[in-house]
Amino acid sequence: MSIVSYLFQSIFHPSEISALIQFKFFKPKPILEIKPENKQKIRCYEFLDKTSRSFAAVIKELDDDVRDAKEPLLRSFHETIFQKGWTFTENGSLEKDRQLLVEFNVVIDVFLSLRKEFRDIIADIANKMGNGMADYAKDAAHNLYGVKTLKDFDLYCYYVAGLVGVGLTHLFAESGLESSDLVNDTDLSIQMGLFLQKTNIIRDYLEDLLDGRKFWPKEIWSIYVKDFSDLKEPGYETKALNCLSSIILNALNHAPESLTYMNKLQNKTVFSFCAIPQVMAIATLALMFRNYNTFQKVVKIRRGESIKIEQWCAVNLPATKVYNTPLKKDWFSQENDILLFIGFSLLAFTAYLLCFYNWEHFRYDGFEILKDQI
Repeated sequence: MSIVSYLFQSIFHPSEISALIQFKFFKPKPILEIKPENKQKIRCYEFLDKTSRSFAAVIKELDDDVRDAKEPLLRSFHETIFQKGWTFTENGSLEKDRQLLVEFNVVIDVFLSLRKEFRDIIADIANKMGNGMADYAKDAAHNLYGVKTLKDFDLYCYYVAGLVGVGLTHLFAESGLESSDLVNDTDLSIQMGLFLQKTNIIRDYLEDLLDGRKFWPKEIWSIYVKDFSDLKEPGYETKALNCLSSIILNALNHAPESLTYMNKLQNKTVFSFCAIPQVMAIATLALMFRNYNTFQKVVKIRRGESIKIEQWCAVNLPATKVYNTPLKKDWFSQENDILLFIGFSLLAFTAYLLCFYNWEHFRYDGFEILKDQI
């Protein structure tokens, strides 16, 4: 969409219009600087902008070293990424990520230029993720009926997002930007990923349904309707909203651990990289809460609103303490003020939900299902 379209969306929100104008014409130059002759890396970041607008912005603000590290085919992908010149042209012509795979040799060239330690971490995560997704790809029941139980929900999100959190944590530690002790908090890394992934799955209800996918766990939606598609049908509005509240509550179970993880971070750019998507996820959940449009279209926060949030984070996230030094807790620092603000907001949000729903049914019991996977 053009800047004019974004401005029109925010016509009744003057502060967002101001944020959009500042972003378009006065945005500070990002940390990311690539020499013109490094065409492979330039192309990789062009693909990044196309595949993930929100993550592209925060990835470009990371320190140089860490920033670049971000069925048979799935199971062997951790080996494929070491094969210079490899590409994939068998995906559908209308798939939005097709060009990325067609030119994947460019990504491989950049990957092979990374430090060996980074390559090993990425390959290890790709191995675990690829095998996990391959299991789902060959699972006829999953392909037909979708995600069934809450434990299935956690396991699926672990493979597609929790492992990303684990890999990023290892990259942060290996780069020296964060303490090596951070890699011991595997559960926290996983729950960061699960919180973001579940928010995306909730938001993408209609898009996934139209594509024949069911990622909302049947254990939740079957309480309210007989068929998953009923949630979008006339006459089911109240049941649909109650179901939506239930699955949002499930996602919020991961928020406290996400805050704990962020409170352990010491590097400013790493903290912003982790915190901004979390703030965006919370804003998205708040927008979807009791919002029936979730079942009629993909509900997203306005571009002006997202830029306003990013600008707010840029001003408020930097802590008053010194980063990259032994962490001394100061509960009156700006960073912890932000964490406490988010924490109390989540607490109030969850408490409101619990006024209507049985906590015992949606209580989160940890990662027992994942113990053999980690």
